[in-house]
Amino acid sequence: MRLNGFEWIIILVIVLLFWGAPKLPGLAKGLAQSLRVFKKEMKSTDEPSSEESATKPKSDDKPE
Repeated sequence: MRLNGFEWIIILVIVLLFWGAPKLPGLAKGLAQSLRVFKKEMKSTDEPSSEESATKPKSDDKPE
């Protein structure tokens, strides 16, 4: 089911009635910040930080 332009307008009007026009910019800003933080954390989990690799002993290093 694909939504046409008129259906999007109806959905927008319902959202405006439900949340109110003054709250929507704050809601959009909060959503954008959350997505930014999520993407940043996903990037940081993919790449190990240099601090972690420097402090972890390697498996072939044996304490003397």
